[in-house]
Amino acid sequence: MFLTARQAARELGCAVTTFRRLVRAGVLPGLVQRGVRVMTPLPVVQALRQRSHAALHQLDADEIGVLRVDASAPATRPDGQQWSEYSKALTPDDLLSGLKGWWRCDAATVAAGHVLPVTLAGYVVAFLAGVHTWEKDTRSHYSFSRHAWPDTSLTSPPPPRWSPPPLDPTATWPNSC
Repeated sequence: MFLTARQAARELGCAVTTFRRLVRAGVLPGLVQRGVRVMTPLPVVQALRQRSHAALHQLDADEIGVLRVDASAPATRPDGQQWSEYSKALTPDDLLSGLKGWWRCDAATVAAGHVLPVTLAGYVVAFLAGVHTWEKDTRSHYSFSRHAWPDTSLTSPPPPRWSPPPLDPTATWPNSC
């Protein structure tokens, strides 16, 4: 059985525009195009509805910053950046470039968490790690030195014990939250 975007949004208890962000970002498997409609398999929607929250309480920090993003779109910027925001189809380097920005935030609080979950439509879709150092621009916005790890299993159950990615830039970390 397949659901329209409106039906899937109703099942998830969210706005149809919120659900369409997940579709545009390419994080939902098994989508079928029927005319102008994109149909989502019912089991995918059910898995998304049953997905547990990321276990951020396991991190050794009082507060964890969260970066909220939209679905990715090609963008040519003066600094040469080719992408903005998030898409499952982006390579880790393109993802990191697409999530690069100057943010208004409490930089010390973000850095204390050592990891920055990236959320799309309320779901964690990636993590930025190595956010322990930052630069400040003339507008008092901050940019963090970091490494990106996408979560490629949005509709699969997360592992029972989640741990933050290592701070070593040469280390690897599995693609899950």
